[in-house]
Amino acid sequence: MTAGGTAAPAGRLKSILGGSAGNLVEWFDWYVYSAFGLYFAPHFFPKGDPTAQLLSTAAVFAVGFVMRPIGAWIMGIYADRHGRKAGLTLSVTLMCAGAFLIAICPGYASIGWAAPALLVFARLMQGLSVGGEYGASAVYLSEMAGRNRRGFFSSFQYVTLIAGQLLALFTLLLLQAALSEAQIEQWGWRLPFALGGLLAIVVFRIRRGLMETQAFENARDQPKSSGWLLFSQHPRQALTVVLLTAGGTLAFYAYTTYMQKFLVNTSGFSRESATWIMTLALALYAALQPLAGALSDRIGRKPLMIGFGVAGLVATVPIFTLLETMKSPVLAWALVMAALVIVTGYTAINAVVKAELFPAHIRALGVALPYALANTAFGGTAEYAALWLKQAHMERAFYWYVTAMIGVSLVTYWRMRDTRAHSQIAED
Repeated sequence: MTAGGTAAPAGRLKSILGGSAGNLVEWFDWYVYSAFGLYFAPHFFPKGDPTAQLLSTAAVFAVGFVMRPIGAWIMGIYADRHGRKAGLTLSVTLMCAGAFLIAICPGYASIGWAAPALLVFARLMQGLSVGGEYGASAVYLSEMAGRNRRGFFSSFQYVTLIAGQLLALFTLLLLQAALSEAQIEQWGWRLPFALGGLLAIVVFRIRRGLMETQAFENARDQPKSSGWLLFSQHPRQALTVVLLTAGGTLAFYAYTTYMQKFLVNTSGFSRESATWIMTLALALYAALQPLAGALSDRIGRKPLMIGFGVAGLVATVPIFTLLETMKSPVLAWALVMAALVIVTGYTAINAVVKAELFPAHIRALGVALPYALANTAFGGTAEYAALWLKQAHMERAFYWYVTAMIGVSLVTYWRMRDTRAHSQIAED
């Protein structure tokens, strides 16, 4: 360790790569559910209207988010009291169990309503895992990074988050090429969940060998992390995290996980075309994150967040409206890419912004719990809200809903201090 409280360059890079690899697998396991929802929805829910089946699948996706604040609370405290490394190891264990349960779960035709019940239980475990993963990994990467490259290194949380989603889509493309649609619907959809469980076992071993952050070591004699301590001593910072997350997380899920279904269910593209559009767009999107993170190290975090807020406010409705009748895959990709470039101003730096708001002894909980509350309320319900409004023949109301929440976050970005210049991490 250096005197400044961070690891020496070689050890820091190894720890960041190790933490990032684990984050990738965690999010692969999480997003496989969304990527394969079009195929396994009939397996768990009675046959009927495709939109109704997708609505049921999206509802279970949203249910997983219900556990995220609980996971953030429990494992945020755990990571503050026992170490970031311990929190990361526990989260991947829960994700592994949930992935294997979905992989082996019988269908509705075999066990009736016990099938969707087991699916919900598995997603609850995974929601608990991801609730703790976000805070622990955001704090770990931010604390491991050097003062002048914190935005760059912490951006790898979303690089690996997006890469997990991308890997899920790539897995879907491979299965679409190797198997027929009937085979994927019958049994092929189970393969990525089994793969995710196996990869999680590998990550468990990697995370057990990670280096602990010096910031955590320096805070061992500070007050013990708790929900009461967070909201009684840091209420303004906690509220700031909720408000800055609301628009960003809703836009992220609207532009990524829901967009694939939108391209099929509204625009009329085939499943394969929609998968290719999203795969190519997400690949470039992931590459943008470190560039934006590095830019924030030079000009500050606030200009990027304001840029997202203004552009999202202006462009969200036009992008979705144009995509409704778009028939060209190339132009559809360009519109999706425009949306992802816009949201990069939030995703590349939101982790470090939140980490920089809190002192070390409460940091994992401070990042995780308010974020999880906002993420559950707005990100986790994005697909369900969009599909419900479509079923009610008010699909465009969803575009305005996303726009309005981006506006709420924009006001927060405008009023808050730039955390690069006022970082609590720098004071450890």
